[in-house]
Amino acid sequence: MTQIERALRGEITEEVRTAAADESLDENLVMRRVASGKIVIPSNKKRAVKPTGIGKGMKTKVNASIGTSTEIIDPAMEIEKAQTAQQYGADTIMDLSVGGNIPEIRRAVMDSITLPLGTVPLYEAFAVAALRYGSITKMPEELLWDVIERQCEEGVSFMAIHCGINRLTLEVLKKQHYRYGGLVSKGGACMVAWMEFNDKENPLYANFDRVAGILKRHDVVLSLGNGFRAGAIHDATDRVAIQELIINCEFAETGRTMGCQTMVEGPGHIPINEIEANIVLAKKMSGEAPFYMLGPVTTDIAPGYDHITAAVGAALSASYGVDFLCYVTPAEHLGLPFTEDVREGVIAAKIAAHIGDMVKLSDTDRDKQISKARRDMDWAAQFKLAIDPERAVEIRNKRNSTDEHSCTMCGKFCANDMLQGMFEKHTKATDKE
Repeated sequence: MTQIERALRGEITEEVRTAAADESLDENLVMRRVASGKIVIPSNKKRAVKPTGIGKGMKTKVNASIGTSTEIIDPAMEIEKAQTAQQYGADTIMDLSVGGNIPEIRRAVMDSITLPLGTVPLYEAFAVAALRYGSITKMPEELLWDVIERQCEEGVSFMAIHCGINRLTLEVLKKQHYRYGGLVSKGGACMVAWMEFNDKENPLYANFDRVAGILKRHDVVLSLGNGFRAGAIHDATDRVAIQELIINCEFAETGRTMGCQTMVEGPGHIPINEIEANIVLAKKMSGEAPFYMLGPVTTDIAPGYDHITAAVGAALSASYGVDFLCYVTPAEHLGLPFTEDVREGVIAAKIAAHIGDMVKLSDTDRDKQISKARRDMDWAAQFKLAIDPERAVEIRNKRNSTDEHSCTMCGKFCANDMLQGMFEKHTKATDKE
């Protein structure tokens, strides 16, 4: 039985118990929200992982995507990237490999971490088709089903599956005169090419019951992928994106009814004034299914700094109710991310998630504690509370003077230092909080 089915019976599973305890939430509340599809817990029966709750009332979670390309195939680096993402606070990992021995790389990555692992099955299916048959357009439909089934058997915890691409959405794309940024989803572009070449419907759309049935057997979370997501802010919230969102929200409800955990994916590039509307639409149409935002990148002019453009959008997204963020690295739009890019991307997304949760969940206690530590010149406490203590210590040490008490920014003119003790009797009420 799946988490949804067990929750509907009133059963508090070990996964529910762990997810609730991690966030000091009531177990029965988490169980009820799993039952209603408002919380998902990616945890394949075939692989033991640290259960992570994603959804209503929970902290915003962060995914880190890794994986080979056809140009750079270095399994050891992918393992290192996955471990780095876990070390710096990612809640899940996605392996998006399209080059090399994809199943072998995926299994090695899973063996190296304890986090839930996600995939995009279309990537492997089309990569195999290109090698075996010479073209992605020659992919046999059964190959796609075989890949989905096998990945579930291996222990994948959640899958982004492009069910919302169909003949209708493709026609909408044509009628709106394509896009400024084109199609940027690899899976989406491959499926569109396959459909056009073969003059067929998307099998993932036409056979949704089969998709949900396979994932349900393994209790794998179905993440309804947005193959028509915008790759330029001027394409955001266009007709084809909304049409796909409508289909995905309908499938989210259908999947839940079948006993399959589901979540819905959101746009990639979007101006900040359209973020809230997209979240409201997705939440309302899907019955508050967890919403997975990819980025989002909020301007197109900052290659090399897109971990920052995405952090701006991610913070706003989390504050408006997004449940799950996919990080963006400095390498976005430029090349395959390396290990240091992964670290930068995870930290930026974790900061954004926390900023959003300060609004969404009123989660400000950590900020209050580090403020007191700064006031009191307590460096050890500041480092302990920092989101990346290593970076904080490294910067301070590089710039430190002989005075261990203050820092080199103000030196002897440190505002907090010069007022130490002066307002001590007035801070007692504050310090009790």
